[in-house]
Amino acid sequence: MIPSSAPPRLILASGSPYRRELLARLQLPFDVMLPTIDEAPLAGEMAEATALRLAREKAAAVAARAPGSIVIGSDQVATLDGEQIGKPGDHARALAQLQKMRGRQVVFHTALCVWDGRASALLGPAQLENIQTIVTFRNLADAELDAYLRIEQPYDCAGSAKNEGLGIALLERIDSGDPTALTGLPMIALTAMLRKAGVRFFGL
Repeated sequence: MIPSSAPPRLILASGSPYRRELLARLQLPFDVMLPTIDEAPLAGEMAEATALRLAREKAAAVAARAPGSIVIGSDQVATLDGEQIGKPGDHARALAQLQKMRGRQVVFHTALCVWDGRASALLGPAQLENIQTIVTFRNLADAELDAYLRIEQPYDCAGSAKNEGLGIALLERIDSGDPTALTGLPMIALTAMLRKAGVRFFGL
């Protein structure tokens, strides 16, 4: 662990309310700063590589503006049949996504980067990990899919369903070693990375 007279500033490099809520569960003080990067996938880039690259770029972009801080970056990419599934943005695209995914397994890659901007960081600036979650969607009728979307309007979520809300009713099974990864921030991996960076929990 890295000795320090005062805890480092902790920053979440994301505007996502879901990630903010998850990080708040750790009861650590943190700030939020929005990264300004191009989030488009590169030509021929695999989903896992896209997620890892963007998580690192988000953390690095904010770390450059806040020297000496520990910055958390995360990104999620969903895939079906090898095709990346992004945030739908509107009702019609969300319905098309759910229609395509019903009765199928969708793989969600949730990448995490913890960037330690302190000069004394023993592990180097960046810790990176990708958490894979396999989600099986129920084979539901169009009317149910449409009704769900009108109630919860998950148009800012890759895969068009909020598993932490009513969207759980669309799902048949979730397989992951990190239960919060699907929501957008893998907390088991995150707490392990923060411990390696010397962050203390439970007020100790």
